[in-house]
Amino acid sequence: MKRFFAIAISLFSCFGYAHAQDINFSQFYEMPLLRNPALAGTYVGDVRATSAFRSQWGSVSVPYKTVALGTEVKFALTQNSNDYLSVGLQMTNDVAGDSRLGKTQAMPLLAYHKSLSGSKDSYLTLGFMGGAVQQRFDPTELKFDDQFVNGAYSPTNPTRQTFNNTNVTYWDAAVGLSYSTVLGMGTKFYTGVAYFHFTQPKVAFDQQSDIRLNKKLVANVGLAAPTSEVDQMIFYADFFYQGGSYQGQGGAMYKHDLLQYGDDETVSLSAGAFYRWNDAVIPVIKLNYYKLAIGLTYDVNVSKLKVASQLRGGFELTLSYKSFLNIRNSSAEKVRCPVGF
Repeated sequence: MKRFFAIAISLFSCFGYAHAQDINFSQFYEMPLLRNPALAGTYVGDVRATSAFRSQWGSVSVPYKTVALGTEVKFALTQNSNDYLSVGLQMTNDVAGDSRLGKTQAMPLLAYHKSLSGSKDSYLTLGFMGGAVQQRFDPTELKFDDQFVNGAYSPTNPTRQTFNNTNVTYWDAAVGLSYSTVLGMGTKFYTGVAYFHFTQPKVAFDQQSDIRLNKKLVANVGLAAPTSEVDQMIFYADFFYQGGSYQGQGGAMYKHDLLQYGDDETVSLSAGAFYRWNDAVIPVIKLNYYKLAIGLTYDVNVSKLKVASQLRGGFELTLSYKSFLNIRNSSAEKVRCPVGF
């Protein structure tokens, strides 16, 4: 059995025969550019930086570790216009399993926010993101069938398995469209759709194999509804299709303002829970401290792996910062602005 798994892991990890799925954070709402390039700029302020660290499956195998960093700058096109432009950059680094199968990407972003109303914050946004992705693995950490002698494995046993390439770089891109508006009683709402990997880049380490990254279609929705002057219910949900599989995740948080001096000068505490379909129940707590925010989640695994994992999935930490800039076309000087939760 050990021999079978050793060979299977080496084949699926190194040559890309498995249906590849994208990085997915439990606090997906904190990584808007990974959800949809058109969700750039959906915040109160001119600049936003978001980061996340995730460690998963430590109870089952070598932990899968993922780090992400996103930055955005939003500014009005002209002093008399309600239209905005957002530029940004999304970076991620992911390392998985014994082979340290890793992926690093740097994706510049451009988004245009078109005002649809002069009387309320209603916007149609088109966003594009594209850049370089690098994949690699470490073959010295793999175990192969011919390294088992008389049922015993030794890393000093020679193997006939060779790899001509352990590193590959390709170009990837995504495009998205979103609509955001303010409803009655101060309720904020947005919805969007995105198309990732529409060029289907070649991702196999074996250059003779025509293995392509699966296209991904995504639908997003967000809603923030005040329940009092200091309380708010916030809902997020994503649904996507990739590689013949459907997936959905969503949930809600209750937010209470402890101190409030303005939209960008608030101390608040949020708590809630999310659910990723057939995978995990995810309790969440978040603290907003003026321009900074920190969030913490833990995945309670409810998938078919729950017996082996003992319900333990992994924890995730996010940190974000947003603020206004002292510039002439700052959104602080504007009456109309894209919806920000």
